[in-house]
Amino acid sequence: MKETKIQHYKDYPETRPLFARIDELMCEKDHVLVAIDGDCASGKTTLAGGLAKVYDCNVVHLDQFFLRPEQRTKERLAKPGGNVDFERFSEEVLDKLKVGKAFSYHPFNCKIQDFDAPILLLPKKLTIIEGSYSHLPSLAKHYDLKVFLSIPKEVQLERILKRNGEVMLEKFKSMWIPMEKQYAEAFEIKANSDLKFDYLKA
Repeated sequence: MKETKIQHYKDYPETRPLFARIDELMCEKDHVLVAIDGDCASGKTTLAGGLAKVYDCNVVHLDQFFLRPEQRTKERLAKPGGNVDFERFSEEVLDKLKVGKAFSYHPFNCKIQDFDAPILLLPKKLTIIEGSYSHLPSLAKHYDLKVFLSIPKEVQLERILKRNGEVMLEKFKSMWIPMEKQYAEAFEIKANSDLKFDYLKA
């Protein structure tokens, strides 16, 4: 049996099927695009970081493509997944990945409500797209593999409190978690994912 790279990455052995599938895809295709979506605080960034430890790959975080203040109209935010600038993500990242050459994209920093310095992406055989809303139908058609992570509500709130503090926890509870649930239910995100995992234990 062919050795898969998950055997060299022991932190989260339950994700072995993911590493095995990526190995298969990388043998079949010149470029592989994997998207990790799921519940807030379920371990999406952790899993993307684990993949980056094993593979020489690019990781793009979708939270760098949230709407800028002037884009946040009532009509836009009412749409499931509408709080992500998927148009800019498609233009600056997905379309450029198809060309197979180095390019830069402009990450939006929610903390300062402005763009950070451009990020350079060099051509790699594997690219990971990580973040809530990454499985929007208009984006998902471009992926080779869609992964979904879930997490129990009580664990989710504990993690957010530890990570973001009490004030931000209330914003997550009142705004961001309901918006993510609306999106996930509207497009049946979990059901339409190729691989599904319970939350990654910290």
